[in-house]
Amino acid sequence: MTKPLDIVVLGLSLSSSWGNGHATTYRALLKGLDAEGHRLLFLERDVPWYAQNRDLATPGFCALSFYCDLPDLLARFSNRLASADSVVVGSYLPDGVRIIDALHALRSEGLCFYDIDTPVTLAKLDRADETYLARRQIPGFDLYLSFTGGPVLERLERVYRARRAIALYCSVDAENYRHSGEAACWDLGYLGTYSEDRQPVLERLLIEPARRLPQMRFVVAGPQYPATIDWPGNVERIEHLPPAQHASFYSRQRFTLNVTRADMVAAGWSPSVRLFEAAACQAPLISDFWRGLDELFGTAVVVVDDTADVVRALTTINEPRRQDLAARARACVLRRHTGQVRARELASALQCLGLREKQRLSRQSRQTQV
Repeated sequence: MTKPLDIVVLGLSLSSSWGNGHATTYRALLKGLDAEGHRLLFLERDVPWYAQNRDLATPGFCALSFYCDLPDLLARFSNRLASADSVVVGSYLPDGVRIIDALHALRSEGLCFYDIDTPVTLAKLDRADETYLARRQIPGFDLYLSFTGGPVLERLERVYRARRAIALYCSVDAENYRHSGEAACWDLGYLGTYSEDRQPVLERLLIEPARRLPQMRFVVAGPQYPATIDWPGNVERIEHLPPAQHASFYSRQRFTLNVTRADMVAAGWSPSVRLFEAAACQAPLISDFWRGLDELFGTAVVVVDDTADVVRALTTINEPRRQDLAARARACVLRRHTGQVRARELASALQCLGLREKQRLSRQSRQTQV
């Protein structure tokens, strides 16, 4: 185990999973860091839409505090933000640009950016949209922790001048995500907040298959879907599904569908946390294609492109093969994508920052002596 670290994380939300995938990503990572003995504080902006939908107000694996705005954040937490071994700022942080500037004024090292939305972030920056991160701020981070791996990492360093970019994929809490033992009641399910760019793919890979297979049952869980969507009668809708019900949800599906946002398809190597969660619950995976999928899951996922592919999978894959797909996907996740695995990756990277700083100071000392 690495030396225990004092880590402060400022992120979109830890307390509420409503309408975002950040909360479950942070929960798995921080729980893993806690198991490794690190000291943790998560700072979350107190906003009404999350305050009204909190499903983890008092986590047992880290300290959680809320702040109202930047002045409140600095008034109450400046000392901790300045003294921690590392401060990690997450993507989509409200008032993120001003907060990052304030953190640079508080500390000269140990500041990292965790981008849970890397392709979306870079697309925004290319449009000069600096909602939560300014392009000028990227070189100031000691580490750019990217949700996306592959060629994007080199692009972050070469084009955006990140000092060091490494992949820190999302992960799953293997204790909370496992098969519940319940019998399957849906043939295909999908969990995700409505997204305009994902909706045509959802139409092609779930809604149209439901129309063609009226004898089968389908389910879509997640908020913000427009009332104008024409759901077939055999598609059940669940408005919001808190994490405590995820394992039961996945366990009751013969197959689960993964649909990837357009920016993430274009970038590749951008696994959704839902992939890891479903696989941990032994729900066989059906996914649209993106580069890097085979590197992360091998052949333990059924890759589809159109409605006919989904219909074929649902009607021709027999039970032994279905169970084999589920077992191989779970084994892959437990080996490479749990919160504790990801926590060790992060802690190792943060420890290396400290080592490099000591080496820099040592070089400066030798040069002064000369």
